Amino acid sequence: MKKGFYMKALKRDIGIGIVFSVIVGTLAHFVYEWTGKNPIAAIFFPIDESVWEHVKLLFFPTLLYGLFLIKKWKEAYPCIVPSVPVGIVIGSLSIPAFFYFYTAILGTHVLVLDILIFIVSVILCFWIIYKLTLSCKTAGNAGWILLAAIGISFWVK
Repeated sequence: MKKGFYMKALKRDIGIGIVFSVIVGTLAHFVYEWTGKNPIAAIFFPIDESVWEHVKLLFFPTLLYGLFLIKKWKEAYPCIVPSVPVGIVIGSLSIPAFFYFYTAILGTHVLVLDILIFIVSVILCFWIIYKLTLSCKTAGNAGWILLAAIGISFWVK
């Protein structure tokens, strides 16, 4: 198959990842309550309205879909392996960055802006994955180490 076909298919999968992550992340907002405040659910889903807890809405769905992307695309695009964690880390950290930036200016938070931040951060995550995968401008394990650090931080209170 030609590289152009692969690129279109990868772009399609990136788009599906955005939609998947926004939908799953939105539903994830309610899972802790739906499970009767199960302590296992607390690891993966927000337990309160803090900004950091809301990073889980992006982190786990994009991680799940990112692992799917790696499994599917690592032969055609080996640079996807280090690109996925970098995209997830940047997307995850953009949520508190955008939130604290706009609330510092407005002096309060606005629910519509909070939702938009989540969506923009998911798009940013997958855009970075896509661009780095094609450019191969990332390598090594630094992204995976940062990803693990963020993931572990959800268990520490």
